[in-house]
Amino acid sequence: MRRSWMAVFGVLCLLFLASCKNQEYAEQGLTRISVYYMNKDKTRISPVEKTLDGTTARERMEAAIGMLEEESEELSLWSVVNGYQILGWELTDTLLTLNVSADYLKTEPTAEILIRAALVRTLTMVPDVSAVAINVEGEMFTDHLGVAVGPMTAEMFIDNAGNEINAYEKVRLHLYFANETGDELVELMTQPVVYNSNISLEKLVVEQLIQGPDAEMEGAYPMINPETKLLGVMVKDGVCYVNLDETFLPQYYNVTADVTIYAIVNSLVELSHINKVQFVIDGRTDVVFRENFNLENVYERNLDLMEQY
Repeated sequence: MRRSWMAVFGVLCLLFLASCKNQEYAEQGLTRISVYYMNKDKTRISPVEKTLDGTTARERMEAAIGMLEEESEELSLWSVVNGYQILGWELTDTLLTLNVSADYLKTEPTAEILIRAALVRTLTMVPDVSAVAINVEGEMFTDHLGVAVGPMTAEMFIDNAGNEINAYEKVRLHLYFANETGDELVELMTQPVVYNSNISLEKLVVEQLIQGPDAEMEGAYPMINPETKLLGVMVKDGVCYVNLDETFLPQYYNVTADVTIYAIVNSLVELSHINKVQFVIDGRTDVVFRENFNLENVYERNLDLMEQY
């Protein structure tokens, strides 16, 4: 019991000292905020406590953005303002609108989610800022799914040791791609992929296949034209219906038709709720893919194309 009371007393002392310190900062026109940085693997964000000086809203905002742009003193962490520029900002009431350069759109989707979380969590700690919106070259930002992203608050993101995001989850996907010669399948597990939990796993799988393998996935090569649009995906009675636009049809890489088809089929069938795949092109199934595959047929897993070692 004595130890418990000592522990409680110690916590109260720390809170009192922190309160005194915050009061001291306030009297000096200073504010303590957490500036979020990304780890080198681009899998999580971590906060670093810093002192924000400035007496006016503009001075504090310029200081906060300046700290975001600076590289961290910790070599394991990167600035989240990397590969693009913050062109300007506007504070209307308590809504901060950031205007970033077009290079922001080149950020890979998983990293962009974390960057967005870091920007919002950092900048909403600045006095008078309750929400953050992002514009790209003056236009409202839309994510890689084509969804417009409006004002964001800190509450939209979970702060669990600074690395987890609300409404987003992580998953490792079991995917199939082409080998170097394009005539066999290569099987691999991805690194944890951060995705919006409001979208289905089958949609995530197809999007990852269209995007192609990451650079670190050695021996795996893309097989789908990256300009292909996923128009829709749904699952009914164990059959996954994948609706793609006509960009999917012509040969884009030096990959056989059966490798392209079964890379998609095998990847989707790895999901426990999918047994077969039906391809749809612009809403139609009466299509033949590269003279070999009648897309009116439903396709099942095929492991005969696996690369032989």
